[in-house]
Amino acid sequence: MWKRGGDQLTKRFRYGGQAVLEGVMMRGPDRVKVAVRRPDGEIVSMDEPLRTVYAGRLRKVPLLRGTFALIEAFILGVKALMFSAKVAAESELKEELKPGILGATMILGLAFGVALFVVLPMLITHYGIDRLTTSPILSNAADGIIRLLIFIAYLALISRVPDIRRVFAYHGAEHKAVNAYETGAPMTVEEVQRYSTSHTRCGTGFLLIVMVIAIMAFAFTGQPALWLRLLLRLALLPVIAAIGYELIHLAANHAGNRIVRAIMAPSRALQSLTTRQPDAQQVEVAIAALEGVIETEAIR
Repeated sequence: MWKRGGDQLTKRFRYGGQAVLEGVMMRGPDRVKVAVRRPDGEIVSMDEPLRTVYAGRLRKVPLLRGTFALIEAFILGVKALMFSAKVAAESELKEELKPGILGATMILGLAFGVALFVVLPMLITHYGIDRLTTSPILSNAADGIIRLLIFIAYLALISRVPDIRRVFAYHGAEHKAVNAYETGAPMTVEEVQRYSTSHTRCGTGFLLIVMVIAIMAFAFTGQPALWLRLLLRLALLPVIAAIGYELIHLAANHAGNRIVRAIMAPSRALQSLTTRQPDAQQVEVAIAALEGVIETEAIR
């Protein structure tokens, strides 16, 4: 068994991932591991090299690194979800993932996100709030607040769906495993269960930070025509996301600071909507994914 502290690279790297259908995906510096529990109880996995969309010095360039890291995370997340869906459906695990299906899934996911969290708040503001005020700052602030409320309502709504609740339990298991690993705890189910289901680098918290930054950034974009307002939102979104990534990165470096903990408190509170307390089997899957990618990196 590989032991923590024997590999300098793994001590520096912050492992993390996401929940998938009946499983967890974990990302290492050079590989990605997905562990999924089949209906018969067996844990199966997918382990492959990380074909990163950025490399070399770009990993260290502030703002730029965040943009590429988010693109990479989205691609990896979709691939992991597709794999877990095949396992859940008892499909042939060696079947190659068709690029067309992956691309269509990504496009549909992006289109849905833009429609729900960009277009809808903008339309509500344009045809509602703008009739009550001529202030561009108030209009754009209202747009951002509406977007945030829609986001929270969306999370609260989908958290009631039984299948989604199971995914959220695996999300909690992922956080528990990473929290335990980062404190040097033994990677056993009993020990990992002691840890929190929230984490500073959670994607849910990241989205909250992005929305707060967007409220401040869009407040000064005026009240142009509806189509131009949409273009401005979409054009600034990658920049805002990159800034949010850097803030998450900074918070992770100073997670023990009281001020940082206070600032991140709303983020951790929001994670209660997207995480659930996992059972022992779900934690076992998260440990399998994390240990699998760590061991693979250690023997390279």
